[in-house]
Amino acid sequence: MNLPNRCWVEIETAALRDNIETLRGFLLPGVRIAPVIKADGYGHGIEAIAQQIAGRVDLLGVANLVEAQQIRASGVHLPVMILGPALPEERAEIACHRFIPTVSTAEEAIGYAEATKAPPLPIHFVIDTGMGRIGLWEEEVIDELRSIQAMKKLQVESISTHLPVADEDPVYTLHQLERARAQIEKLSPKSTTILNSAGILRFASFARPGDIVRAGLTLYGISPLPEFQSRFRPAMTWKTRVILVRTVGAGRSISYGRMFITKRSTRVATLAAGYGDGYQRHLSGRNADVLIRGKRCPLLGRVTMDQIMVDVSHLETVNVGEEAILLGSQGDETILASELAAKAGTITWDIFTGITKRVERIYR
Repeated sequence: MNLPNRCWVEIETAALRDNIETLRGFLLPGVRIAPVIKADGYGHGIEAIAQQIAGRVDLLGVANLVEAQQIRASGVHLPVMILGPALPEERAEIACHRFIPTVSTAEEAIGYAEATKAPPLPIHFVIDTGMGRIGLWEEEVIDELRSIQAMKKLQVESISTHLPVADEDPVYTLHQLERARAQIEKLSPKSTTILNSAGILRFASFARPGDIVRAGLTLYGISPLPEFQSRFRPAMTWKTRVILVRTVGAGRSISYGRMFITKRSTRVATLAAGYGDGYQRHLSGRNADVLIRGKRCPLLGRVTMDQIMVDVSHLETVNVGEEAILLGSQGDETILASELAAKAGTITWDIFTGITKRVERIYR
C-alpha cells in the first residue's frame, strides 16, 4: 500500500544545472567550477546531486573522506577536493583513491607523501588571510610551501584561501584578495582556489582561466547577496500536509508554554512537521509563515517536535491531507530559505543542513 508522504522535500534538478550556467556567466572562460556538496549536499542529498551535475562542472568539494567516498560509491569519478584537514589515519586512504586533500603545513604534506605512490598526488595548499580556521598565516607561507613543492610525490594543484566576510564586508574582502594575490604571485602556483559564492558575485574578475571557484549556496539557488537572488532558481521545495483542522474560541492557548493565546475564534490547521524534521524551534513567535493554497498562513505558538499549528481563518476551506509549503513557492507567494533563516536568527546554510533524514528527498 502506497501511503502519502507526511513531510518531504522535492528537488528540481534542472534548477541546479541552470544555477551552474548562471555562475558561468559571471566568470571568465576557463575558470573551473567546484560545487560544494558537503553536508549531504547542503541537505539536498550528496549522491543524487553529484550524479545530476557531474557533466557540467570540473571538480566537487566535500568536507571529509567519508563524503568523498560517498561520491565515488555513487559512480561519479570527477576529481574531489576534501576541503577540511584529514586525520593522520585517513591520509593513506585519501592518497589511495587520489582525492585532493587540503594541506596547511609541511607536516601534513609529509604524511601524504609517505602514503603516496606514483604518480604525484595533487594537493591544495591553504593560506590563512583572515578566516582563522585552517591554513598557514600568509606571512609564514613562502618557505613552508617551497619545501612542499620540492616533495616529488606531491603536486601542488592549487593555492587556496577563504573569504570570511565576502557577503558582509566588501572593503575588507577586496583588501584580503589583494593581499592573497600578492603572496600567491610569489609562489607561481598552477591555479588558485579563492572565491566562494559571494566572492564570485562580487569579485569574479579575481578568478583567472584555470583557477577554481567554490560554489556552495548559489548552486542550490540561494544568493548570499539579496540583489542577485533573481538570477538564481531555488532547487528545493519543502512540503508537509495538513493533518487536522479545528476551530478554537477566543482565549485558547496554542502549543507549549502558552505563548500564543487566541484573541478571536480561530481556525487552526495542524501540520505534520516540527523540529524533528528540521523546522527550527527558533521560528516560534518570529512571524514565520507557511503557504497553503497560495496564501501565507501564520505560525501559531511554539514549534513542537512533530507538529506545528498555523492560522487558516482567512482561507475559505482547508482539507486534511492537502499540501502546505514550508519552503518554496505556491501560487504567487515564495518563502526562501534566507527568509526562514532571518526569522530564526540563523543563516541559510543552517536551514538547509538542518532538514533531517526523516524528511524524504524526491528528485524531479
